[in-house]
Amino acid sequence: MNELNFVTTGDGTRIAYRFDGDAGKPVLVLSNSIATTLHMWDGQVGALSSHFRVLRYDFRGHGGSSAPVGAYSLDRLGRDVIELLDALGIGRVHFLGLSLGGFVGQWLGVHAPERIDRLILSNTSSHLGPASYFDERIASVRQAPDMTETAEVFLGNWFPAQTVAANEPVIEEFRTMLLAIDRKGLAGLFAAVRDADLRRTVALISRPTLVIAGEHDTVTSLSHSELIAAAVPGAKLVVLPAVHLSNVEHPAGFIEAVLGFLR
Repeated sequence: MNELNFVTTGDGTRIAYRFDGDAGKPVLVLSNSIATTLHMWDGQVGALSSHFRVLRYDFRGHGGSSAPVGAYSLDRLGRDVIELLDALGIGRVHFLGLSLGGFVGQWLGVHAPERIDRLILSNTSSHLGPASYFDERIASVRQAPDMTETAEVFLGNWFPAQTVAANEPVIEEFRTMLLAIDRKGLAGLFAAVRDADLRRTVALISRPTLVIAGEHDTVTSLSHSELIAAAVPGAKLVVLPAVHLSNVEHPAGFIEAVLGFLR
């Protein structure tokens, strides 16, 4: 089953998802960054689906999922995952989330540990602020005529400056993805990040946890990953020489860390 499929959540939102890999293998859920779609993981699916049945999905507001108007919450994003698993009849999964996906992973580890086997939190944080910064981003993206300016900001935050300056193929790939993002969906997800604060509750995560950090990450800095790894009992920390999208910038090291932990 490689095409997009859909489930509808309790509040009427359509969530797009797809599977890769054999149905008999353990399920690994991949949850991506804000302002990307499930195709953020395209480069890793081949290696991961050799060992797992990989389940990817689009956040509400992005990709093939519908984009309700208004602010979203981390609680709602976490429940989207639970409702997706329930609809598919899947009880327990490994979960790998990067950036906003890592926020969702922390929420699941705290609020639904019975659904998680092993948890990987990549290039993420338990809290990002100040709130005024996200209010400005929300206002900016709502008022902009399109995603052009916002896309360049994201690219500059996600990749090394020389990669962006050279306009390497990966930059054009992600620029195309960014330009197609629904702006009201992006504003909704910005609100979820603005309001999320797991700094105290993250210590309640009881599932085996791997934290992957980017040494040069300016969005969710290395110190944020170090705090998560220190707070979650028994968590392991791996640092890659990456900016924000460690899976894209250093795919070999990323896959080695992920498979080493999950297997």
